[in-house]
Amino acid sequence: MRARGFTLIEVLVALAIVTIGMAAVLEALTSSANVTLFLRHKTFAEWVALNHLELVRLSGQYPHNGTSTGKVKFAKSTWRWRQKVTDTPVPGVQRIEVMARPKSQSRGWTASVTGYLGRAIAAPNPLAPQWIQGTIAPMAPGAPTAPGVPGAPAQPLPGATQSLP
Repeated sequence: MRARGFTLIEVLVALAIVTIGMAAVLEALTSSANVTLFLRHKTFAEWVALNHLELVRLSGQYPHNGTSTGKVKFAKSTWRWRQKVTDTPVPGVQRIEVMARPKSQSRGWTASVTGYLGRAIAAPNPLAPQWIQGTIAPMAPGAPTAPGVPGAPAQPLPGATQSLP
């Protein structure tokens, strides 16, 4: 009488199938961990670049054209940044590009942000526009108003439309 059970060949085939399946699972886990680390570095690098751009804007000093580099501590790590300042076609407005990467990364930049800083900004207009029944018009003190509509302009601006009551 023959004993029932698995043969050596059947056990080896089953073991090979399990091994291939486990290798695929481990590869997926490794890939997921690498993507998570990359996204963490990318997010922090963007924050470093945005923080540096805001420091430049808030400093009150207009940077000179050219490239500068530096390091900053952020999120328990050291980050490198590079700032490139160029003039734009608009006189008095500068383009500031800031790139950042972890200090451990020697090539390429993880994140890049661009901002603009200008001296050629007009003073605020005291005649702030207001929407009145579909018409946009400046509301200056003492301006003539349309009869029966308090605060409405006497004449709509060219190209403005008025809604019917």
